[in-house]
Amino acid sequence: MSSPILPKINSPADLKALPESDLLLLAEEIRNELIHALSENNPASVGGHLGPNLGVVELTIALHRVFSTPKDKFVFDVSHQGYVHKMLTGRRDRLHTIRQYEGLNGFLLRSESEHDCYGAGHAGTALSAALGMAVGRDKRGSDEHVVCVAGDAAFTCGVSYEALNNVAEQTKRFIVVLNDNEWSIAKNVGAIATYFNKIATHPTYAHLHEKAAEFVEAVGGKIAKNLAHRIEAGVKSLLVPSVIFEELGLRYYGPIDGHDIPLLTRTFEFLKTQNEPVLLHILTQKGKGYAPALEQPDKFHGLGKFEPQTGRTQSTSSPTYSELFGKTLAKFAETNNKLCAITGAMPTGTGLVHFAKAHPDRYFDVGIAEEHAALFAAGLATQGFKPFLAIYSTFMQRSYDMIVHDIALQNLNVALCMDRGGLSGDDGPTHHGLFDIGYLRHIPNLVHMQPKDEDEFVDMLWTMANHQSGPIAIRYPRGVGTGARPKAQPRILEIGKAEVVKHGTRVAIFGLGNMCAVASEAAALLEAQGISTAVINPRWIKPLDTGTIEFFARSADVLCTIEDHVLFNGFGCALIEHLNDAALPTPVVRVGWPDQFIEHGPVDVLRLKHGLTAAAAVEKILARLQPRAESGGKPASAA
Repeated sequence: MSSPILPKINSPADLKALPESDLLLLAEEIRNELIHALSENNPASVGGHLGPNLGVVELTIALHRVFSTPKDKFVFDVSHQGYVHKMLTGRRDRLHTIRQYEGLNGFLLRSESEHDCYGAGHAGTALSAALGMAVGRDKRGSDEHVVCVAGDAAFTCGVSYEALNNVAEQTKRFIVVLNDNEWSIAKNVGAIATYFNKIATHPTYAHLHEKAAEFVEAVGGKIAKNLAHRIEAGVKSLLVPSVIFEELGLRYYGPIDGHDIPLLTRTFEFLKTQNEPVLLHILTQKGKGYAPALEQPDKFHGLGKFEPQTGRTQSTSSPTYSELFGKTLAKFAETNNKLCAITGAMPTGTGLVHFAKAHPDRYFDVGIAEEHAALFAAGLATQGFKPFLAIYSTFMQRSYDMIVHDIALQNLNVALCMDRGGLSGDDGPTHHGLFDIGYLRHIPNLVHMQPKDEDEFVDMLWTMANHQSGPIAIRYPRGVGTGARPKAQPRILEIGKAEVVKHGTRVAIFGLGNMCAVASEAAALLEAQGISTAVINPRWIKPLDTGTIEFFARSADVLCTIEDHVLFNGFGCALIEHLNDAALPTPVVRVGWPDQFIEHGPVDVLRLKHGLTAAAAVEKILARLQPRAESGGKPASAA
């Protein structure tokens, strides 16, 4: 038996030196390594984006065979399919650390390797960024190649077409690879997906595989010089016409088999010689080579550690907030025929798969198009419907203008549901939902809240369903909560009214949402030192319960806010602003995420590192209590 090939690949140069006959075995070894590193076979695994990476093994091999990074630039849309690229660029020995604290990032990262020319994490950004690189190259007068790799789902993003609209006018040397696997996270939807399917199922495609190989081989030979004038007459009869790309000024080639390394290699060798923008349409299988991933592409898009033989993952006894959201909303819709649900290509991640099954006629997956989703919700609301727009907090910021200008300004009854509000752990800075309080709390007409547990979450959803006075928003964390079982019949909460969980006289801790548990823990530590401490569950980010805030500001020596959000422009800032306006000088200790992008890692590890723990809160509180004990008066400033 021949020795393994993968351990010999420590750089793209090593890959280029391999004979072509070794590449199929290399692809198999890469797939095995991916499965091992992300499964429970690796004890430290936290899982990852298995399906997308299994689908781009041959593509990534071919790219690195033909092009030379870091001089040449590969811009991967989203970049969650960059694990193979990492393996081939000197990081294979660290693959087992991917998405772990202080390990490899789950996306491409400029600071991680010179081969990562552009960081990403959100869809639809690659075309614009790659075009900027190409124009920069042209203006510098250098000769590197810029290759943009975008999945078909990226073409449901409006920004992708904004970029395509500018390519032909801005540069002559630009390569786009359309990686068409019919999936983003869930099955792709809409006219664009249908359009790509028509290309792939065109009658001429039945003969394309062998003819394309002959064509590309010929192109690389003696007739290359005579190719230009033959493209319109010859190639158009061979390759399926793709009007949309041609009209936008990109020469279209394909579709071809995205798992045929020799074909891909010869095609890229040809495309790199072209002095015009080109688009290569390849067809791949998400999850190729691993049966469980092929059978469940949405599950294996991104998952925790799994059992490699069966693909089985560990289940939790309590439902996640996302699951509870989808099931609860589906139940509410049984008696409210105006209630609708909208998501942007995340039916499973947001839990709306449950709503879609129960009420398919009122469920809308608009693809990766958050701006459109918000405008679509606004339009539904003008017709008397109650749309619940479920988008991760980190993606909701893409629809910010629509929330301000179209939803809030018109005071429309749209419910904004921000899943993953707070730290998103292993996914890292592109996915942490740490900014939504800041980008929503200053918008007029908007109500915003966060629940402390699952029971209150359902009450808040019921409150949202019955709210008819304009836009209302909720943020809730990733994963499971405290395990609090929702009541049989939820209740409508009084807007702007906090809950005093525990009374106290000297310190008052406001623990927002899932941080209420941390507030209670901090209070217990203070009580153990004889310091009477109140715990308040604020519930409402906007409007604030100003009465409760002022009551404790007048009676306590120190107030403390704890939030799963950045400190700047967060809940603590809102509280301080109100105290200033009310001329109440009570010092405020704020506990939250610092003014920096937070790395990936386990939530408990990152909270400990950055001071979002009960012990850290107590330390800050005691520091502010000390001056009063010594001087006999309250400090006049808030921190």
